[in-house]
Amino acid sequence: MTTTRRSPVAGIMTVADMMQPKDLIEHVQRLESTGHLSAWLPDIFGREIYVTAGFILHHTTKIKVASGIAHMYGRDAICSSQAARTLSELSGGRFIQGLGVSNTIASEMRGIPWENPVQKTREYVNALRGPLPIMAPAVYEPVPIYIAAHGPKMLAVAGEVADGVNTYMQTPEHTTHARGLVGADKVLNVVLPCCLTTDPAIGRAVGRAMVSIYLPLPAYQRQWASQGFDESDWTNGGSDRLVDTYVAWGNIESIRNRMQEHIDAGANSIIMAAGGYSPENSWELLEATAP
Repeated sequence: MTTTRRSPVAGIMTVADMMQPKDLIEHVQRLESTGHLSAWLPDIFGREIYVTAGFILHHTTKIKVASGIAHMYGRDAICSSQAARTLSELSGGRFIQGLGVSNTIASEMRGIPWENPVQKTREYVNALRGPLPIMAPAVYEPVPIYIAAHGPKMLAVAGEVADGVNTYMQTPEHTTHARGLVGADKVLNVVLPCCLTTDPAIGRAVGRAMVSIYLPLPAYQRQWASQGFDESDWTNGGSDRLVDTYVAWGNIESIRNRMQEHIDAGANSIIMAAGGYSPENSWELLEATAP
């Protein structure tokens, strides 16, 4: 007798800035009807992330929506708290607040001084948790707070102040290390780029497109260097070795196995970034990995 392995996918990265409003709603409604539990919205430099979350929540009924990840340097704690509490109240508790410091480039583009990221995270989340001089909703459930982290100091402070942690482009060995730092009682999500193809050329091409924005960032370069990579791996578009390590491409079973490696290493769940060479290809993966 065979048993069906439960999908570890708890959410889907949803790049709202790449879709027209009508297409965005149709996309998330399809995620909802497929059974996916949450949609995570990157905070890039397009649509305002909390406003976009409200738009999606208005047009859905079950799926949760998360800021994935809202920049802490771009909004003060009062602003973020107002947004998160309002979205949670108006959606019946379907909003998740994902936060992160991002990088110095994002801070500089906003004209905001870069502060110690670990100290910034601790003070920011503590401010969100504490009393704020605002008229918060009279009745609301506490909004879950997740911190984007991969370095040891940030993982430790996230485990101290937040409900959970999202790591990105990391190995199962890193997941084991992260679990030890965040503690056994916190949710540990691994954000995993995936592509459904058995063609190495397609898998690596899609993978490179998904990770290209991170290749020049010093924080990721330091992390990769600590895992045995060097400058030759993150220049010229990224090496095959780097892409194969951090992007799960292959057939459904091999992608599920890559996810399971992180679960076995200590992760609670996977937030999937579903890449593909066509919309149909991406949806085949999304449907096959629905909980």
